[in-house]
Amino acid sequence: MSASMTFPHFRQKICCFRRIENTFLLSKYSKHVKRCRHTDSWKDVTSGEVEISMSNSRTLRLASGKLARFSDGSAIAQLGDTSVMVTAVSKTKPSTATFLPLTVDYRQKAAAAGRIPTNFLRRELGPTENEILTGRAIDRSIRPLFPDGYFYETQIVCNLLAVDGVNDPDVLSINAASAALAVSDIPWAGPVGAVRIGMVDGELIVNPSRREMTHSSLNLIVTGCDGNNVVMLEASANNLLQQDFLKAIKRGVKETQAIVRKIKELAKLCGKPKRLPIKLFAVEQELVEAAAELARSRIRDVLLDDSHSKISRDRALDGVRLDVVERLRLTYPDQDNFQLSEAFGATLKSVFRDLILDENRRCDGRELTDVRDISCSVNVYKPLHGSALFQRGQTQCLCTVTFDSLESAFKSDSVSVITGAFREKNFMVHYEFPPYATNETGKSGMVGRRELGHGALAEKALRAVIPDNFPFTIRLTSEVLESNGSSSMASACGGSLALMDAGVPIADHVAGIAIGLVTRPSKDNPHSIGDYKLLTDILGIEDYLGDMDFKMAGTKRGVTALQADVKVPGLPMRIVMEAVQQAVDGKSRIMAVMRECISEPRVEKKENAPVSIRLEVPPHRRSKFVGAGGYNLKKLTAETGVQLSPIDDTSFTVFAPNQSAMDEAQEAIAQLLSEEKEPVLDFGAIYTAKIVELKEVGVMVELYPNMQPALLHNSQLDQRKINHPSALGLDVGQEISVKYFGRDPVSGRMRLSRKVLQNPATKVVRNLGVSTLDASPAASKES
Repeated sequence: MSASMTFPHFRQKICCFRRIENTFLLSKYSKHVKRCRHTDSWKDVTSGEVEISMSNSRTLRLASGKLARFSDGSAIAQLGDTSVMVTAVSKTKPSTATFLPLTVDYRQKAAAAGRIPTNFLRRELGPTENEILTGRAIDRSIRPLFPDGYFYETQIVCNLLAVDGVNDPDVLSINAASAALAVSDIPWAGPVGAVRIGMVDGELIVNPSRREMTHSSLNLIVTGCDGNNVVMLEASANNLLQQDFLKAIKRGVKETQAIVRKIKELAKLCGKPKRLPIKLFAVEQELVEAAAELARSRIRDVLLDDSHSKISRDRALDGVRLDVVERLRLTYPDQDNFQLSEAFGATLKSVFRDLILDENRRCDGRELTDVRDISCSVNVYKPLHGSALFQRGQTQCLCTVTFDSLESAFKSDSVSVITGAFREKNFMVHYEFPPYATNETGKSGMVGRRELGHGALAEKALRAVIPDNFPFTIRLTSEVLESNGSSSMASACGGSLALMDAGVPIADHVAGIAIGLVTRPSKDNPHSIGDYKLLTDILGIEDYLGDMDFKMAGTKRGVTALQADVKVPGLPMRIVMEAVQQAVDGKSRIMAVMRECISEPRVEKKENAPVSIRLEVPPHRRSKFVGAGGYNLKKLTAETGVQLSPIDDTSFTVFAPNQSAMDEAQEAIAQLLSEEKEPVLDFGAIYTAKIVELKEVGVMVELYPNMQPALLHNSQLDQRKINHPSALGLDVGQEISVKYFGRDPVSGRMRLSRKVLQNPATKVVRNLGVSTLDASPAASKES
């Protein structure tokens, strides 16, 4: 990661690094190869369909050749009534990029879910967070199987055709992308298959429905290829035990093999012959040998000098690269700078791998299973609700916790909810990676796909320990101040410390670690892994030059999150199992250091900690408490800063940013609710009412002070029919006598009448506007 930033000419996808996979791919399709020519007519495209019976008696259907036939390859995947179409197109002319320019566009269509977008334009706008994360999962599942040196612009487009609200389309999209590439003429060493594994009541479920996922303690996506090998893993879990987690991975890999076999059948039915690229970017072996002769010993000296920091090591290697390239240019004047830099890059990677595989030596002098030095502190800035600084080696994260009312919870749009996103979440992690973290310059503020992915991984790691009934919305921000590998796992560690500092009653600390891998092909079978070494707590250069980034987080009890990205075309299960065990050992050592800093959530509240209470309001006082159009609540928020959210007909949640604001708000609330005790009105009695408003349909009157005005309808004002109260000479402030007939049983409104009093006079008239309720008979006369 960091090395690619410092050495822009060193690229991961160059043929000289892994020429074996290239040779295997071309020999695999040599009988059916044609040189960079597309099918001349869509009429030549044949159609086919296969069905895969999963172990849970559900059927996955894959079809190709009927839709989008101008693309290089297209496929439709259907599970239940959810259908996804994926197309694959790759240009026949190479791009100017020095890496594989692969783009995966996954877009949610509201029409597929039977919805209309609710934005102003009523159409789909920019990609949502769920779309970006799904696109990243598809990319990571197919990218390792493209041939090295294939620098041709390639685009995968996922189009949701129908969503039934039961089956999520993300895993379907991975399988459809695999099928689209398999039937296309694009060089690709697939296919792959993907399944989701859930666990309900201790039982593993393959491709569970959305309802089953609400009760599942595991959400695991497994992408596998031929030979029970793993290509991609993505998981969130509720403190799942290690043995159950490994069992789920094995089950997922086994299920993917049936999908892989059926996609191969589909490719035989309607697949196109694979094209032979015009050029696969590779460095000549003579140039690599010349670079190795000039640079090998110098690179070795730099890599073995454990006194180097990240920046000094990168600068030292960059100095060696510039010198070697200049000297090579004298011997090979016809070669361009890219070829010369790639020759040096091949040498760098070779020396780096040999040191680890042959001598067990790492750049910073650690053993293969050692964790870097860790330091951490909490309550870094006292005005914050919670803060922590986590430092592991040269990776440094500042994590802050902010509380707000439940109204501030993130709410997904209806289409995202139907396609598998959270309906509402009151815990969110925002990951920030400014350019200065790697001694670079660049634009700040925009959240990229990488930042979203790392933040989502840290959120999965911590969500399992957040209590369900927490009265606040929690926003955890992780700002990477220094980066030299595994900043997402540092965010999980720092986030756990900050949550405890804020007093969130989390069950236990969460720690995360990244495991790396360096491999060497087998001598007997160059298509399989021979020698390999796993690295605990990898540096940035070990991530860049290695073959795997295996991130895992969890508590002392179990696993909460996992994300595995590989660069080789599939990992055997034995390596995955060893990586899990090595990650468990590493996170245990990290957690021990974190407990020394803070061992349990803070009990005493900070001075600026927010406060939340539950307020009960009688139903008959609710309208006066809220006010017309919510006026009283808006005024309360403006004056005191508190937020009131209705829970039900009689309850409100009152959120205040601090205790002083809550005290001020409680005084104002007490005034709103401190009315005089309402007098008991007698049915059939006559009362003196004061007119407070004239309306077209009648007059609004009060029988006693601070009463909610009641309507006296025109039909009850006089024996004669009138169209407006002014016809009787009535005016605001005038007092009249009315008779009380109780309240309407449905609306609860008072039923009053003046008309009935125009009959023979009643003996008792009651005026509730005076100090005593026993008014004199003279009060019955209208003024």
